[in-house]
Amino acid sequence: MSIHFRDKVVVVTGGAMGIGEAAVRKFAELGASVAILDVNADAGRKTAQALGKETRVAFYPCNVGSPAEVEEAVASAIRDFGGIDVLVSNAGIQRYGDVIGTTEELWDEVMAVNLKGCFHSAKHVVPSMKKRGGGAIVVVGSVQCFTAVGNSAAYVTAKHALLGLVRAMSLDYAQQNIRVNCVCPGAIDTPMLRWAANLDANPEKVLATCDRMHALGRMGKPEEVASAIAFLASDWASFITGAALMVDGGMLVPTGGMGFQEGGTGAATKT
Repeated sequence: MSIHFRDKVVVVTGGAMGIGEAAVRKFAELGASVAILDVNADAGRKTAQALGKETRVAFYPCNVGSPAEVEEAVASAIRDFGGIDVLVSNAGIQRYGDVIGTTEELWDEVMAVNLKGCFHSAKHVVPSMKKRGGGAIVVVGSVQCFTAVGNSAAYVTAKHALLGLVRAMSLDYAQQNIRVNCVCPGAIDTPMLRWAANLDANPEKVLATCDRMHALGRMGKPEEVASAIAFLASDWASFITGAALMVDGGMLVPTGGMGFQEGGTGAATKT
């Protein structure tokens, strides 16, 4: 049995770039019709046009932080495709600051996109899944669903809350044959990560550090996360719900982090 999504409709929020774009490509390759929801109209249309030659891929402009825009975009996708089988809630932004330096406006912006965006998307997609007899929701979280980095109070809080939302929805909709799971990536080489690195005076040093943080010695690729998303959305994961799948290259495995291992402490060995 192979993984495929023929005759399935997939909605990907934040599907214009990065992990979202890779997910759109993966689902299209596996036979799905795909609706891209993104605030970046130029990138969204470009992705849809590039993939639309192979399968049905459509772009719907949408800021997931706006309940009205999400409702309109999802309704349009249902009208155009006939229903929705899979939701990939991926849209997210990164902002920095501790609780003192984080303004209320910045806090609200992060929560609106990273947390409420998932809430809004699920609210309007789940009714269609119920009508179709079931479905799958895959939320793109982060290793920061479990841990934290400094100077990222709003982002870390939103990612922790996403995992709670995943678990709540997995219980609420299990009897309707709707599975809800979360992927938790480590550092992935995306435009957002490159943007964050460029905030530093030495971006290349930041990127090298991102490589070294992982037991595998490198950052992840968007396609690698997309494969994990497709697995969780597929029938191969039919008995998996409420789970958080780490896609982090072993980042969170070592006690004290990779630097602790490199320093010769713990159980560090070289072969």
